[in-house]
Formats: sequence, structure tokens, C-alpha cells
Amino acid sequence: MRNKFLELIKNPNKLFSHILSFISPLLSDRIYIILRYWNRTDNFPNLNNPQSFNEKLQWLKLNNRNPLYTKLVDKNLVKDHVSKIIGNDFIIKTLKVYNNPDEINYEELPDKFVMKCTHDSGGIIICKDKKNIDKNSISRKLNKNLKKNFYLWGREWPYKNVEKKIIVEEFIDNYSEDIKDYKFFCFDGEPKFLKVDYDRFKNHRANYYDLDWNLLTYGEKVCPPDFNHVEEKPDNFDLMIEIVKKLSKGFPFIRVDLYNVKGKIYFGELTFFPASGMGKWIEPEQDLEIGKFLKL
Repeated sequence: MRNKFLELIKNPNKLFSHILSFISPLLSDRIYIILRYWNRTDNFPNLNNPQSFNEKLQWLKLNNRNPLYTKLVDKNLVKDHVSKIIGNDFIIKTLKVYNNPDEINYEELPDKFVMKCTHDSGGIIICKDKKNIDKNSISRKLNKNLKKNFYLWGREWPYKNVEKKIIVEEFIDNYSEDIKDYKFFCFDGEPKFLKVDYDRFKNHRANYYDLDWNLLTYGEKVCPPDFNHVEEKPDNFDLMIEIVKKLSKGFPFIRVDLYNVKGKIYFGELTFFPASGMGKWIEPEQDLEIGKFLKL
């Protein structure tokens, strides 16, 4: 505890972040967003006349509160919405849904499965052999993830009323922690470009491509691009674009994530606020350039 306190004292930015998280419930969405944005990006957002992509995402948090969004960020309920649009062939099957780790009955689960919380981001548990899992460790991780509150941290209001549950999904062949997902940035139903992450658990990188699979200069500081690394374009990329257009219709901005495993396309998730709209781009001009796509 003492070491953590000394670390915070030596790092004013971390200290402010810690204090801001503590007082978050006391602040209005607008005030909190302004302070958190400054804490993350070193700039205050222009919420009255937003120009950059990140600023416009903050504006959408405050002004575009479609109640459907709460269902769409729920990793279980979103599947019903998506299946009605593109069918069940692209949906990863849900095996079980639990309210807490104590309810989990491992006897009723297959030898391989994937487990995560319905409101969480990144806290995935991949089981490739049920006989070798540490159930206590899994319970601790799930209990920790169930306590996360994405609404309070970034004021992503769709998460405010999401029911926190545990979802168990079918294991996909070749599933791994570094499975590639294709993240399409869509504006008014039109995908403009996509992001492909790789080496996420070693030396996290991410490159951006246009829809003709040309490498773009976009890049984030947290996972910088490597312009010498070019992913292979999926053979069924045109079908992926068709799916993305259908799922993004009717939203000023949405990111549609798809997996493509051995030519089989799976729906991943829908994201309204990538990096909570507070990620640092390699160049500020990139934030402004992408912002032009987003019409408020």
C-alpha cells in the first residue's frame, strides 16, 4: 500500500486519475468527461463544436442516447439483434449464462469453451481442456471483472444499465488469445476503414487498412503500427463488408468487429466508443481527419 501511495505521489497524472475515479459518482457526465479527457489526452475537449473523432465521440456520449445501445453492448443480448439482421450462421453459440461464479456448473460444460462477462472488455477466459483448469483462479478473475463499471470510468452511458452476467460460449477451432479480429469503423452505415490488431499479448501492434486493403498511416500510441507488417487480406473480405454494412446501418458511428477463422466469419461485438474516445493517435491530424467522417 505504501509503495502504491509513493508511486501516485511521484506521478501527478496517475494521482489525478486515481482521485477522479474516486469522486466519479459525484460528478455530472459532462464535467467528468471533460476532466477524464484532459487526464488521458492532455487536452480539453470542445464539446460545443467538436471537430476531432475523439471529441465527437464525447459529444455522442452526452447527446445520442438511443436505449437500444444498452442491448447492443451486452455480449449476450446483442446476439439476438445481430441474428435478426444477418442470420445465425455468423453467431458464436452461447452455451450458458450465469449470474455469478458460484452458479457455474463445470459438469454441464464441454471440454473446451470461452467464458467472459457480458459487460466486460478484454477479460476473456479460454479453456482448451476442462480437466486442467484452475476453478478458483477463474472465479477470482470473474468476480473482479463483475465489479468493473465502464459507465463510471468513461461515462459510456450504454453500460450504465447492462446486467452483469457471465456468458459461456462455444470454443472456435484455432481460438487463441491472439485470434485476429477485423474492426470496421463505420459512419452512417458505411465502413470507411478497418483496424487489425496482432501480437496483443507480446508486443501489441495494430495496422489500419482502407477497404481496398491499402495500408493507412493511422496509428494509436498504445498499439503503434508497423508499416513493414501487412496482414493477408481474407478471401471472403467482400462478404465481411456486406455484413458490416447491414449491422452499421442507422448509426452515426459504430465499430463492427468480426472474426475470420479459416474462412469462417463470426460476429465479435459492436463498439460505440473505441478507447472510450480518449485514445491518443500517433499524429493529432489523424484524429481530425477521421473526425470528418463523423457527421453529428
